[in-house]
Amino acid sequence: MADSDSRTLMLVGAINAFREHGIATTSLSEIVERSGAPRGSVYHYFPEGKGQLAGEAVAYFGRGVSAAISSMIAQSSPPEIIDAVVTIFRNSLVESDFASSCPVAAAAVEGASTPAALVAAGESFTSWESLLTSFFWQQGHPSETAAQCATVVIASIEGATLMAKAQHTTAPLDRIGAHLKALVSAPS
Repeated sequence: MADSDSRTLMLVGAINAFREHGIATTSLSEIVERSGAPRGSVYHYFPEGKGQLAGEAVAYFGRGVSAAISSMIAQSSPPEIIDAVVTIFRNSLVESDFASSCPVAAAAVEGASTPAALVAAGESFTSWESLLTSFFWQQGHPSETAAQCATVVIASIEGATLMAKAQHTTAPLDRIGAHLKALVSAPS
């Protein structure tokens, strides 16, 4: 297995663990087990330890979401994007029996204990907001309204995901999805 493949497997293993347990309570042993990489490789790829791994994993996940948003923007209307994102979050919750949530949100909540992950979370949210703001503006929303819509979309979906996880139901995501589709529809 190539070095970059092992490193990527460790990032993905960390992301999956953080989605279920948060960053602070996830051990390096769990990340190694999920990734299938040798334990010594943690410090080979991440010499600064768990903090570096957490920051890079959150950034990796954030870039993946940014790429997905960019892809959706190229071929979807604003309501279709809302449907797609809500469906992704809903499916993740249901498939994990409501154990999994967003690792970027986990990094934001646990920021004091993992500063590198907090920075990566902030950068991820900024990227997502920027992509959506630009898209909503291109769809005819005034600049300020486009920015407000982007923030409301991200904050609402993240918040509804946390509620859904805690309540063990997708109802919060379903309700917010319907509301957000109306919000982001092209202005008349």
